[in-house]
Amino acid sequence: MLACANGWNNTVVAARLDVGRDTVRRWRTRFLRDRLDGLPDEPRPGVPRTITDAQVEEVVVRTVEETPPAGTHWSKRELAKVVGTSPASVLRIWHVFGPQPWRTATFKISQDPFPIDKIRDVVGLYLAPPANAVVFAVDEKPQIVCHER
Repeated sequence: MLACANGWNNTVVAARLDVGRDTVRRWRTRFLRDRLDGLPDEPRPGVPRTITDAQVEEVVVRTVEETPPAGTHWSKRELAKVVGTSPASVLRIWHVFGPQPWRTATFKISQDPFPIDKIRDVVGLYLAPPANAVVFAVDEKPQIVCHER
């Protein structure tokens, strides 16, 4: 909207923002019709979400902090029964957040008291990287012992 307010036409705005002209036209029309109330994104079509944020958090927390009573790691079916979702939902959450409890050679239960906050911070950097910032990632490899500097 700011680019349009500077007098640029839909074609120029679309090219500068790398979107289609129809997208620019649609947003301009919504802004002219509803002003600022037209700027938030409209609800998406399709089936409404059935899994809650609390269930997503519970899947991630249980995966990285606990083991099942009779096993070494969670299976998607066991965890789905405990949390009250489908095995497909558990698998989708694992794919989004990245824990792989079946990989015993590399997967470790987190001893961190606040793993979810840190996961959100890291995922947030990927989804919305800060402008003009440099981000360094350091993997401390807790299972490797350093004998020399």
